[in-house]
Amino acid sequence: MINIGTYIEQFINWLTLNFGSFFNLIKVVVESVVNSVEWVLMFPPFYIVIALIAFLAWKRTGWGLTVFTILGLGLIWGMGYWDQTMATLALILSAAFIALLMGVPLGIWAAKNPTAGKVIRPVLDLMQTMPAFVYLIPAVLFFGLGKVPGAFATVIFAMPPAVRLTTLGISQVPASIVEATRSFGATPRQLLFKVELPLALPTILAGVNQTIMMALSMVVVSAMIAAGGLGEVVLKGITQLKIGLGFEGGIAVVILAVILDRITQSFGAKKLAKA
Repeated sequence: MINIGTYIEQFINWLTLNFGSFFNLIKVVVESVVNSVEWVLMFPPFYIVIALIAFLAWKRTGWGLTVFTILGLGLIWGMGYWDQTMATLALILSAAFIALLMGVPLGIWAAKNPTAGKVIRPVLDLMQTMPAFVYLIPAVLFFGLGKVPGAFATVIFAMPPAVRLTTLGISQVPASIVEATRSFGATPRQLLFKVELPLALPTILAGVNQTIMMALSMVVVSAMIAAGGLGEVVLKGITQLKIGLGFEGGIAVVILAVILDRITQSFGAKKLAKA
């Protein structure tokens, strides 16, 4: 019998024992980021936040999403889940930012280096197909309970679309444009930042949208390790068999998902239209 789980467990325990100070540093940094974003979202009165998000929705998509945003966020406030929604939004934005910060450079590297691409691709397959609950085990061992392990698990689950779509966008830049740019004496840095990334931006922005949606899908899973937010509301509804509570939390998640999806989609759609 091949006990792969035993070796993985030993490796995780070895990391915990030998890199405890490193994980503590990561915990402090990530916790500071999440708490800062949460403070920014919770400091203004709810109607100011709703007005700002509605204004962004109007600028990006028009009146339809604006009305939905006002009514939807107003409903969330009326149900009494405003603080939980802002906590969830802070966790999603923080985790998505970290995932993009790591995922976009990895995607560029995979597009530029075929060997790196061959190594990164199966790792992404593993990250996407592994049940999300499995990520919670090392997350708790490394960081304990709370928002940080929730963010850690969310980053792992949400990062693959950013890497894949960045790689796809860079790879789809026409070879004729790349060769013409090089023939004019452009350096690799100029080629990347002035030609390849601008042309690949619509695809990369689609990756941003997918990363945020994947992060949102981890809301309930993260609540299992005390990450809080709307996931905790839904989880209580499940564990306590309170159908109304579960549906209220689910409705709030759906409203937040629609708003985030439509706004982030609009950036990629407008870039594509300009192209």
